[in-house]
Amino acid sequence: MKSATPKVLHPLAGRSMLGHAMVAARDLSPQRIAVVVRHERDLVAAAALEVVPTALVVDQDEVPGTGRAVQCAVEALDVRAQAEAAVHGVPIGHEGRGPVEGLEGSVVVLAGDIPLLDAATLSELLAAHHSGGNAVTVLTTEVDDATGYGRIVRDEQGGVLSIVEHKDATPEQRAIREINSSVYVFDAGILRGALRQVTQDNSQGEVYLTDVLQIAREGGGRIGALRVADPLLVEGANDRAQLATLRAELNRRILTRWMLGGVTVIDPATTWVDVDVDLGHDVTLLPGTQLHGATTIGAGSTIGPDTTLTDMEIGAGATVVRTHGSLSVIGDGASVGPFAYLRPGTVLGEKGKIGTFVETKNSTIGTGSKVPHLSYVGDATIGEHTNIGAASITVNYDGVSKHRTVIGSHARTGADNMFVAPVTVGDGAYTAAGSVIRRDVPAGALGVSGAPQRNVDGWVARRRPGTAAAEAAARAHETDDETPPPLGAQAQAQLAEASATPPAPRPTPVPASPGVPTVPDGSSTTTSSTNEGSSPR
Repeated sequence: MKSATPKVLHPLAGRSMLGHAMVAARDLSPQRIAVVVRHERDLVAAAALEVVPTALVVDQDEVPGTGRAVQCAVEALDVRAQAEAAVHGVPIGHEGRGPVEGLEGSVVVLAGDIPLLDAATLSELLAAHHSGGNAVTVLTTEVDDATGYGRIVRDEQGGVLSIVEHKDATPEQRAIREINSSVYVFDAGILRGALRQVTQDNSQGEVYLTDVLQIAREGGGRIGALRVADPLLVEGANDRAQLATLRAELNRRILTRWMLGGVTVIDPATTWVDVDVDLGHDVTLLPGTQLHGATTIGAGSTIGPDTTLTDMEIGAGATVVRTHGSLSVIGDGASVGPFAYLRPGTVLGEKGKIGTFVETKNSTIGTGSKVPHLSYVGDATIGEHTNIGAASITVNYDGVSKHRTVIGSHARTGADNMFVAPVTVGDGAYTAAGSVIRRDVPAGALGVSGAPQRNVDGWVARRRPGTAAAEAAARAHETDDETPPPLGAQAQAQLAEASATPPAPRPTPVPASPGVPTVPDGSSTTTSSTNEGSSPR
């Protein structure tokens, strides 16, 4: 893989390759599961225990080979079986045949890098093993190119003689197309005895598990085989190109299963669904949809296009468009997106809305409530049937701690609001546009912040002379000077009344007081020198 990640931990469809193998084994309901680890021991062991916490992790020593791996596992399982027998006071073996030597019954062995293998196929293999009275039963398939695989050598009657590894095979044996899948069922006693006889006498210097078959056969045991028609069930991956092929094939099978079960997938080529995702009937997945982890989608919901959801719970009849979300809950009939980002802890109530360019985190938005546009809602609780105005921000972080914003039910907040947490807006309250809400707003009140707007006339001409803005303003003023603004209704009425009344005789002009200029109609006005932008005294 040319990777810092161990091969068996590379993911596909929401699980590592090892995870797929362990789930297949777990679904057989075995008495015990053992995982043999060597390369990157701690990483692989931790991943295995995450899937099956009760698994027995077994360390392989420096002796190489699959046979040695199984030797180590059998020894560890023998010790475990003996300990369990002692705890339960069972001093005799299976059906009363002497002291407990260790592991008994059937032992299934499978590789950790064949992710498409399922429990159903393993069950068929076990059934064939028991019905045939076999000492060993191997899972096989036929492929067009068997390079690198062990070949199944059969006798004239079709019985399995042996498995020959590719590097040890003769030209005639390499022509065989039936291959070993590295999946077996052994009788525990026969396996234990044969493992004591295997050696490293081969071109690789390894302990081959395949040698057990010949030893068992020479000891009178029957070797059986179950050939599967689908070679991809036992296909492994040794590089990322092979892994991509398996990933695409597994996804195709997952989508096919859902489509046959009543889910519409518009474009399977661009839709990816993990194995643990659950979909209700009449769900529609539009192109570019990716559903990861334990995501669940309720009946009749539409997801996509271009939507990625991880560990999400989506209710029935919901719509999620061009959204990225994780660890969140969307209620029945709710709508999300486009271009929404739902971070962990988001809960959107029934028929609620998280709209365009909205980010949410650790917040509950109640039934029928809406956050339609350009907003951030973090660490907040919003009641039912409340509308959050566009460009609203819950200011939840003071540089040290996170604080919550609480907005009640049936509230209406204005556009471009900032809620500086901790703060509460009561039920039925309103907030004005552009407000910075630092104090609680009581139920039914209107929260308003900020001073009244003031305009500084001529600021651009004085501070930005020669700019395009200054020139545009000058042209606008010229137009205003040439064309007086239209009169309002009250002014028009006053003008009409004045036109209908005869003019009164003009009084004799009175000399103006010193320092007070006269105006054409004989009234007077005062002047003052004010700073830029100040109000007249």
